[in-house]
Amino acid sequence: MDPAKTPPPQEAKLHFLDYWRIIRIRKAIIITVFLITAIIATAVTFILPEQFASTVRIIVQPDVSNVSTPETPSVSAAPYDPYFLQTTYELIQSEVVLSNVVSKLNLNTVWGKKYFGGETLKTTEAIEFLKNRMHLDTVRNTKYLTITVYSDDKNDAANLANAVAEAYREYRQQEWQQLAATGIDALQKQFDADEEKIQADRKDVEDLRRTLGITDNDPNSLGPTPTLTQETLQRYNEQEIEQERLCISVETTLKGLQALPAKDLRNVIPKLLSQETALPGLLDKLNMAEQNYAVLTNDYASNNVAIARLQSDIDVLNQQIDDQVHAVIVGLENQVSNQEATLMLVSNTVESAKEKDNAEALRGMPYWDKKREWEQEVDFHRMLAAKIEAEQLTLKVPRTAMVTITDPAEPADAPVRPNKTLNIALGLIFGLLMGVGLAFFIEYLDTSVKTIDDVERAFQAPVLGVIPQNVGLLMDEGPESKHAEAYRVLRTNLLFSRKDEKLNSVVVVSAGAGEGKSTTAVNLATVFAHTGQRVLLVDSDLRRPALHKMLHVANNIGLTNYLLQQNSLAEVVQTTSVPTLDLMASGKLPNSSMGILGSAQMKQLVSELKQRYDFIFFDSPPILGVSDASVLASEVDLVLQVIQYRRYPQPMNLRAKQMVEKVGGNFMGIVLNNINVSQDESYYYYYTGYYHDYYYYSNAQTQPGDEGKPAETAGGGKDETGIKQKY
Repeated sequence: MDPAKTPPPQEAKLHFLDYWRIIRIRKAIIITVFLITAIIATAVTFILPEQFASTVRIIVQPDVSNVSTPETPSVSAAPYDPYFLQTTYELIQSEVVLSNVVSKLNLNTVWGKKYFGGETLKTTEAIEFLKNRMHLDTVRNTKYLTITVYSDDKNDAANLANAVAEAYREYRQQEWQQLAATGIDALQKQFDADEEKIQADRKDVEDLRRTLGITDNDPNSLGPTPTLTQETLQRYNEQEIEQERLCISVETTLKGLQALPAKDLRNVIPKLLSQETALPGLLDKLNMAEQNYAVLTNDYASNNVAIARLQSDIDVLNQQIDDQVHAVIVGLENQVSNQEATLMLVSNTVESAKEKDNAEALRGMPYWDKKREWEQEVDFHRMLAAKIEAEQLTLKVPRTAMVTITDPAEPADAPVRPNKTLNIALGLIFGLLMGVGLAFFIEYLDTSVKTIDDVERAFQAPVLGVIPQNVGLLMDEGPESKHAEAYRVLRTNLLFSRKDEKLNSVVVVSAGAGEGKSTTAVNLATVFAHTGQRVLLVDSDLRRPALHKMLHVANNIGLTNYLLQQNSLAEVVQTTSVPTLDLMASGKLPNSSMGILGSAQMKQLVSELKQRYDFIFFDSPPILGVSDASVLASEVDLVLQVIQYRRYPQPMNLRAKQMVEKVGGNFMGIVLNNINVSQDESYYYYYTGYYHDYYYYSNAQTQPGDEGKPAETAGGGKDETGIKQKY
């Protein structure tokens, strides 16, 4: 026999209706938790005492000096500190601030009498009590800080808020004054120590001056007075440059003249030396004499007295010109020598002055170094004195800018706690969320079978039938019972799931006790019997037989008697109220015959019953409790597993199916039993929406006046798959 093929498993996906199904099923838990939470929230809201809130607004700033001097200018703005406000929060709530509030308002005694039965509180206890009633906050993007205090007395709340703000302001003022006074003391000590050192260094400076013989007429000078001042040095430099220029100019002229022939000098010198006036006159006279000589030689003989005299004058003039040229050359040579001597004198004077100044500076270096050190100490001492004076003046100036109370606290008009509407609304919302969350948590922990999809996905087997809650015996309710259609659908699915029509023996098993397998076996057999087929119902639950009680027959003899060969088959089979339905009770089970269902006699019985009856249904014990059910599953043709809705975990039911397959049983499918279709939406349409409407539609066709309308009987109708039933 081929096992029934099942579709491959599908991935589990939760739909909105799945959530709604859980809420419907667990609505009792949700409503209970919701009501309890709502009642508690309402009771606590009305029990809590009323509280008033008062808020004081202050501006807080870091410490910045508001006094400036030429040496110590004030800072216009403090550098940004990202932790300043958080530090202020902690400071306001610290003991150094709140202890002043406790002491000023005598909160130890007042709160002890009011809240602690007259017992005087410790300061730390009062501070902690005050901190629990206080809330600090900031105004975004500002330096504002708000201090809110809660109390059952509106005046008390306002007084406490103002007292906290004032205590913080006083603390900041006292802290600043204390720090400033400490700083002034440290500066004064430094001032006194520096003054002693200055006096000692001054004496050392005087000793060095006398020892080294330093002349220091300028008390502000920090070095020796140089012989060669800057102005003198500049004048010497300018003079040296000018002398050098003149020397080069004269030397250049001289060299140019010396390079010329002697006859050309008399013509060149007047052009180069404009200051030379004698030579041009002599040249003019010579020129005139030569002209006269030329005229006379044309008219007279060379021995003429006039010509001779004129020749003598020309010779004298030439001699005078040559002497003058020579004198000019000599004068230029003397001028070059003088210029070089003057240049050398200037250079020697400058170098001598520099050497003298360097020597004087080197000799007086210890003195001047010590004097400069002493002057620096004096300058620092003067600045320190100015700083001390400025800080002393700052102490006398009020420091109100550090903490400014802009909006003092006022008594509130109405209480702020408890907010009854908000508390009750939050209680209702929280209760609903708690209830729904608890419902889903319980649903998560519940691993039992819940839906057809759960079964088919986990068991890889088809669901052949869905049986609702509170189903009775069909033989008592009749074939037209509203529950009969569920079993007829089960019958139809079972018949169509068979591979061979000769497979007519069926055992009904379950994983545990109380899942409804006996009722399922009886009603399924009854449905088959209503179609006119010969059906036998066998109670094979030898340890806890129940079919004889359900059918109201005796259990004196039955299956065990036949297997032990004490009675014949005809003697152990009993009739029921349904004409074609017979019953074989379990009979009494001797202690020595515990494995009787696995005997050869049982196999022969099954074979013989298959020939005598159209269908045989075996009611078995729980398959996980004893081995009888496994034995029966291996001996009969078909196996049906009954799983009760939300009773046992899925692994337990899956283990039962695996045991059937392990012994070679022909597992046909699963019957979901005891379904609450009124609460579970996933079964509502499956059962109520179809079976219920179909059942009443069939009954409506038999009403008076409808005899002429076609009608389908319960046994010959269509199942939920739309297939025409054969039986």
